[in-house]
Amino acid sequence: MKVGIVGCGTIGKIVAKAIDEEIDGLELTSVCDIDRKKAVDLIKSLRKKPDIAENIVQLAEDTDFIVESASADVVGKLLKIAVEKKKNVMIMSVGGVLDNLDLVEKIKKSKDCEIFFPSGAIVGIDGLNAARERKIQSVILTTSKPPQALAGAPYITQHGINLDSINKPTVIFEGNCLEAVKAFPKNINISAMLSIAGVGVEKTKVRIIADPKLTRNIHKFNAKGEFGEMEVKVENVPSPANPKTSYIAALSAIATLKKMVSSVKLGT
Repeated sequence: MKVGIVGCGTIGKIVAKAIDEEIDGLELTSVCDIDRKKAVDLIKSLRKKPDIAENIVQLAEDTDFIVESASADVVGKLLKIAVEKKKNVMIMSVGGVLDNLDLVEKIKKSKDCEIFFPSGAIVGIDGLNAARERKIQSVILTTSKPPQALAGAPYITQHGINLDSINKPTVIFEGNCLEAVKAFPKNINISAMLSIAGVGVEKTKVRIIADPKLTRNIHKFNAKGEFGEMEVKVENVPSPANPKTSYIAALSAIATLKKMVSSVKLGT
């Protein structure tokens, strides 16, 4: 299967290397990035050299399966390409899906292509998926991060929050998933994943804490429903190449690709 990667940053590099060295049945044939230098640098690190596509339309023409590891901004366009060209797509920037749920529904109905959502930086999605077969009453996510991990987020800028002045655990944000993704588009993709797997964007509650003592991102969610109650917590080690990216997010993409081509499927 010919694979293309859109976005040659931290996650894109890790996934590309895995395809190049670990995953039988997949061949990385094309990469694309708004910053061409990133694409060139990625190719240099690989044994098999994929082509550099000028844009995602060209990449789609040359591949069977597209991995998005760029940003929420390209998700809508990729979903449209999936529908029009009947391409299977893996989405890492899940927050970008929330403005394009109509396309997701269209893909569900057409059955001409598939969308894959790796669990990313959160765990417990398999349990939430199972719980959704009956009624889920509530899902509450609490994310704790070092203050500087939130730097540059629109919410921080708009509210004039001085992250350097935070000297104790401080609640920065409380709201629903839709509000959280708009406020922190690069920090809280996991809330979008939880909302898709669970009770939706408006009913999924989100709390973000800035804690100067932390060296890891901590995500904890609580869900209640007819199944009972679950509480899941994960402390994520940052990616060696980028402290803003949880290492397990890239690993979840690799695991999803391996599951896709494996004859043995683990988990829900």
